[in-house]
Amino acid sequence: MTPLILLAQAQTGSPVGATSSGGGFNLFVPLIFFLIIFYFILIRPQSQRQKQQQQLIKALKTGDRVVTSSGIHGLIANVKDSTVIVKVADNVKIEMEKSAVASVLKSAE
Repeated sequence: MTPLILLAQAQTGSPVGATSSGGGFNLFVPLIFFLIIFYFILIRPQSQRQKQQQQLIKALKTGDRVVTSSGIHGLIANVKDSTVIVKVADNVKIEMEKSAVASVLKSAE
């Protein structure tokens, strides 16, 4: 036995040959509990929102009414690989990243 363990046992009053039940595992139980709660409160909902946003981006098509993350309302005029062209008024078109689209209101068709 190491001197540190002997010293700890001497201070607690336990015999030299006896071992404590549970040991350091009892210290990790609350930590594991908090990590599980952290996962279900923060990480899991965020990953679900990210999946929904990716599905929304994949489903974009010409004619959809959209709202961008900056609050611009418009109609999708063209869909490219990583960008969309949004018509916001007559003769006014803005090319922006697909990730800037926050929500799809409805199709204009």
